[in-house]
Amino acid sequence: MSRAYRGHVVPGATRFEIPDCAGNPYTEEAPFKIHGGCGLAGIMDVTGERFSGREIRVMMEYLHDRGNGLGGGFAGYGIYPDYAKHFCLHMMYDSEGANEITEEYLRKQFEIVHAEPIPTAVVPSVQDNPILHRYFVTPIGSLLEERQLSEADFVVDIVMAINSGVTGAFVASSGKNMGAFKGVGFPEDMADFYRIEEYEGHTWTGHGRFPTNTPGWWGGAHPFTLLDWSIVHNGEISSYGINSRYLEAFGYKCTLRTDTEVMAYVFDLLLRRHGLPLELACAAIAAPFWADIDRMDEDRRTLMTALRMVYGGAMANGPFAIILGHAGGMIGLNDRIKLRPLIVAEDGDRRFIASEESSIRAVCESPDKVWMPKAGEPVICNLNEDVRPAESRVM
Repeated sequence: MSRAYRGHVVPGATRFEIPDCAGNPYTEEAPFKIHGGCGLAGIMDVTGERFSGREIRVMMEYLHDRGNGLGGGFAGYGIYPDYAKHFCLHMMYDSEGANEITEEYLRKQFEIVHAEPIPTAVVPSVQDNPILHRYFVTPIGSLLEERQLSEADFVVDIVMAINSGVTGAFVASSGKNMGAFKGVGFPEDMADFYRIEEYEGHTWTGHGRFPTNTPGWWGGAHPFTLLDWSIVHNGEISSYGINSRYLEAFGYKCTLRTDTEVMAYVFDLLLRRHGLPLELACAAIAAPFWADIDRMDEDRRTLMTALRMVYGGAMANGPFAIILGHAGGMIGLNDRIKLRPLIVAEDGDRRFIASEESSIRAVCESPDKVWMPKAGEPVICNLNEDVRPAESRVM
């Protein structure tokens, strides 16, 4: 049976509306553009030891000048140990009406174990925030049988339905034992607004945004997520049109008007649904040039040729550096000619990835090892096998 997601319609909902770029002075219509912006950071403990979000806040504060205040955000893993077996939906609502429609829909799809507003603090620089709620849920078993879907496919189906079908409602994250905290503002302001320092997790990623072609709005801030996957990105995915059409063939709906959205969905497709190893999924996305493939030994050449032919629609063109967070760790990846910076460091059980070395040394003054990965070469940081969630060990 095809696993393309079915087009659920949320009762009482209309199309999800997204602001235009009028409030962003760095679009194509502007007299200038700054292409090298956006700051990324990631930190994890391979033993699974949880630590405060304070450190990722500090890392992002050192990258302040790479953003312009039109987006900041974080993803934390291991932050909900009391509800680790349940999917956690972080929701943004523009109105009470969108809240009511979406909650009624969620109650028909899930057993809601716990629901509450996402705690926030008053930060003068953070304005016009949406209504923020989180729900710890389990799909209703009879619906899984009726629709012949796994739990993960069911949740993706619901996320796509809400994001594309409900005016003023947006799923910020939907994984287990993780959450995304994002919005319009500098990352350190968003950290204070969401009280990030009060959470503890084993893996954290952060982003400071400098949008150039797309709106600066709460749903368009990074990380972009789906299930346990979260993406923070610096650069431009110039293949967005090809990538989005390719993903639509598998039922994904790209509705958020930010090129980074496709990266989260591509990783979900390649890693979870198609079961590719991490290295091959990264090789499909940052694929070698044909000239380089021709110079490889026969086995490698055969593999890379097949990968490019099968997954040509998943290949990302354009300058990019990304950090992928997931239940089993994090991955850093550059485009195939390294047009965006990415620095990696190790110190004991800690792993660090950032746009600038200063960000790493702000929380780890003398790391054991610091290096700059090559173009298209993934840096894969895994939790130790005995602490990785069971579902992440099949990748």
